[in-house]
Amino acid sequence: MNLPLPFGWPGVLIAGLIAFAIGVVSLLLWRWLARLAGWTEPQAIGGACVTAVAIGAGIDSWNLFYLGVVTLESPLYARIALAKIHDADHVGARAFLEWAGALSGVVAGWLMVRDREPHQD
Repeated sequence: MNLPLPFGWPGVLIAGLIAFAIGVVSLLLWRWLARLAGWTEPQAIGGACVTAVAIGAGIDSWNLFYLGVVTLESPLYARIALAKIHDADHVGARAFLEWAGALSGVVAGWLMVRDREPHQD
């Protein structure tokens, strides 16, 4: 996410909670789309997982990937790369909690709505 969050652990926790909310909303939207298109429930859950992670954890995941792939051979290049990242000290924890929040938000959304429709046996 590219929001002006607080630095440190409060920002990490807020980012995880926002990703959780994105996961719940993503599942609700994908279930609605799946019902319209005639898709199965696992297809809706898979689409919701991919969408929630892309929206909720995309930027921080990209920053981690970029720092791991790019060769930061000089202190100048390292400073330039780290200056573009909000709270570079906690980017790993933030990305982890965003992934966990997004995926657990999809699961929580599914648990909320799974029993609303009668089972077709």
